[in-house]
Amino acid sequence: MASLEPNDEDRIVELIVRDASASAGDADADAVAVSEDFGPLLTQPERPRINIFSISYPRRKYRDEVTRLLESEPSPLTHFMLRGIPLFEAAFTRCTVMLVLSYIWLRRGEQPLFATSHVRNILISRALVGCFSLSSFVYCVQRLPFSQAIVLNLTTPIMASIIARIFLHEKLKIADISGLACSFFGVLFIFHEMLATQGQLVKAEEQRDANYKGSHLFAVLLGLVSSITGGASYCLIRAGAKASDQPLVTVLTFSMLASPVMAICTFFFEDFVLPGFQSIILMLVLSVLAFFAEVLLARGLQLERIGKIVNLLYLEVELSQLWRLAFSRAAPSFSQVIGLLLVIVSACCTLYLGPDKELE
Repeated sequence: MASLEPNDEDRIVELIVRDASASAGDADADAVAVSEDFGPLLTQPERPRINIFSISYPRRKYRDEVTRLLESEPSPLTHFMLRGIPLFEAAFTRCTVMLVLSYIWLRRGEQPLFATSHVRNILISRALVGCFSLSSFVYCVQRLPFSQAIVLNLTTPIMASIIARIFLHEKLKIADISGLACSFFGVLFIFHEMLATQGQLVKAEEQRDANYKGSHLFAVLLGLVSSITGGASYCLIRAGAKASDQPLVTVLTFSMLASPVMAICTFFFEDFVLPGFQSIILMLVLSVLAFFAEVLLARGLQLERIGKIVNLLYLEVELSQLWRLAFSRAAPSFSQVIGLLLVIVSACCTLYLGPDKELE
């Protein structure tokens, strides 16, 4: 049986003393010659040309790190809705379900679908303004980082209070201003880390692409317009609900206009995605919940001043963050805890003060 041990001749290693001033080209040539003489027995047809001195370790790019951080921030439900289903398609489903439910509700209650001409003008104005605000918000979510679009949208309660003070001549007390300021600063604390991280990403994009700066600025301005029109929509909801004595009519007129508009936007600006069974069930459940939320909001605006009602809308951020933390099982940061406490304190103060006794 032949021995597999190498001979003494194979163990001879030739050492060559080279001057330190030798050129790098000669050293590379000698290295290639040595590697050819003492190559492995089992050679591969195409070996990677690397050695222990030239191994390249993968570098984690800053953009990839930021993207990974941003993708882990929203709640799983929001992440699924934003990435699995196009936004205009989800908005179309929501508006269509609201249209069907409000129509059935009014018909079963034997209530009129349309009011007088004066009230009808208010309702049509609310539908137009609300539809433009919804379309602008969807555009901002598509063009801006998620937290920036949400923070811009959450300036809507402040805009609604200002517009109600100017056009509806509602009282804007110091307590209302303090509550809105406290809630909005709480939102800024909640999204502080995401805003800082996404701000660095936006700056990097602007330095790399000159056109990105203009599109980002346009999206921010459109987000502010969406906030202003959203505030005007709240005022029109209050005016229409008080004039018609039926808050559900405002939901019907809005969904009658918004449903075809969202369908047109889906056809022209997005590729239709056929959702699966679970996605359909999820969209229907969220649409039904949105319907009841719209009805209760209209009823609340009918009974109470806008300055008090819109402050409670910040609880949506509170509940969404608690939902995200419960799903991800992650510990909240210090800034998030401060923000959540500010929103809770502001909402509790608003509820504790109670409704105002307005003199007719």
